[in-house]
Amino acid sequence: MLNDFQQSGPDNTTLLYYDQPEYDEFWQTVTELDVPIYFHPRSNIARVQTLLFDHAPFLKGAPEEFAVTLANHILGLCTNGIFDRFPNLKIIVGHLGERIPSDLFRIDEQLAKSRPDGLMMQRNVTSYWHTNIYETTSGNFATSLLQFHIGQIGIDHILFSVDYPFVLIAEGAAWVESLEDVLNEKDLRSLKRGLAMQLLHLEE
Repeated sequence: MLNDFQQSGPDNTTLLYYDQPEYDEFWQTVTELDVPIYFHPRSNIARVQTLLFDHAPFLKGAPEEFAVTLANHILGLCTNGIFDRFPNLKIIVGHLGERIPSDLFRIDEQLAKSRPDGLMMQRNVTSYWHTNIYETTSGNFATSLLQFHIGQIGIDHILFSVDYPFVLIAEGAAWVESLEDVLNEKDLRSLKRGLAMQLLHLEE
């Protein structure tokens, strides 16, 4: 698991993102091990948090900050060509993909305009969600949104998760069981455990 960006420098305010070429050796090793990397959000450093959220402090953390900050990192992996250099790489993003699959049309349409300016990625962001990126339902039990995401990236790229202790396990369990009226047996099994077992190389 990677806790989003890392910090370095004499004052610990140099931010390090894994979408840069100096981390290619890391990604090569991850690919050779054939294991997924889970990206988890974190709070911004004080300087950034002050600039972005002091005007509306209740947006710090889970309501807004986590999604915005981690989504930028994930999109950086796409636009900086990480998945083109490592086509077998797999990453997992929680909270229904930190909202990215909800906005794929606009992201793809706007990024396509940057190709003449040197955009590195060879495909579009949507395609990486079909081959390299997976999401979990952690902390986001919106059934209609799940259905929309299934249409966008496929049930075979979505895993059930709860986000305990921030969300109660009982709440997540009640929600996933309610999906018996929404998903067929095969898809529900994939969501509950089938995909996780495949992706994490677990045995029955």
